[in-house]
Amino acid sequence: MATYDILIADDHPLFRSALHQAVTLGLGPDVRLVEVASIAELEARLTEKADWDLVLLDLNMPGAFGFSGLVMLRGQYPQIPVVMVSAQEEASVMVKSREFGASGFIPKSSDLSVIQEAVRKVLDGDVFWPPQAFEAVKVSDEAKAASDGLASLTPQQFRVLTMVCEGLLNKQIAYELNVSEATIKAHVTAIFRKLNVRTRTQAALLLQQLESIPSQ
Repeated sequence: MATYDILIADDHPLFRSALHQAVTLGLGPDVRLVEVASIAELEARLTEKADWDLVLLDLNMPGAFGFSGLVMLRGQYPQIPVVMVSAQEEASVMVKSREFGASGFIPKSSDLSVIQEAVRKVLDGDVFWPPQAFEAVKVSDEAKAASDGLASLTPQQFRVLTMVCEGLLNKQIAYELNVSEATIKAHVTAIFRKLNVRTRTQAALLLQQLESIPSQ
């Protein structure tokens, strides 16, 4: 029987444990599970190993702006299926998950049997979507453009962008990433070109297009 390698990316230990239990009970001993609690940890695992069979990704992870984690994964690791897991169960969240390239959506209120069915289906090459994912919710052209731009970034550019949007200066980012300030300036220039923006504020506004619930 095949052995599956699955990444569980969620910052809530209790829910990581519940997912771990559901998947282990559903797939038995033929599954290897690794848990991460932030986008930075997720990226580190993906750098070490790029042939995961599945990523179960919490929508609101530290280091992500809404769907930016999903978009980053689909852009950098298109071969890995991603299933979104979220307590936000609105139709618009599910539709955006589908639009931005996920292979499924598991509401956090789901029974163990639903979680197991979703994981099995996606591992078999299928998709798993609740009915709400097909409601007539329009994803804005701005959000689609933001998704395309973000998907073109390298993992390091993605990290720099999120730090820029958190308000860090180039020298602070350089310190955090242990590189020179000149390297960060070069990254920022490349990011702005790919996103077709000119300022940090514009970059932050673009990233807001990928928030799960739009700002009022």
